[in-house]
Amino acid sequence: MPNDTPLHIEVAYAEPGKQRLLAFQVACGTTARQAVLQSALPTEFLHVDFAAAPIGIFGKKVEDSTPLRTGDRVEVYRALLIDPKENRRRKAAAKQKKEAT
Repeated sequence: MPNDTPLHIEVAYAEPGKQRLLAFQVACGTTARQAVLQSALPTEFLHVDFAAAPIGIFGKKVEDSTPLRTGDRVEVYRALLIDPKENRRRKAAAKQKKEAT
């Protein structure tokens, strides 16, 4: 007999100035990507391709087909706007310039 108990999960997405954490129930066997698409996020953030955006569970990147467990928080990630190494270089250069004046 299959387990028909619904899973209690959360789906999260954040942008500068607006964050959403949605708690809801999904059927046992639901995958991480299915949960994202079943959430209200695609209707709130129309400019995001939730079918292709990278996803993770509690900060660890996962495959779309990863089955969920009760208590999981599925996170939708955004692309980086700038390479972290390049950002550190820019900050260091700005700091050196400021200290030189």
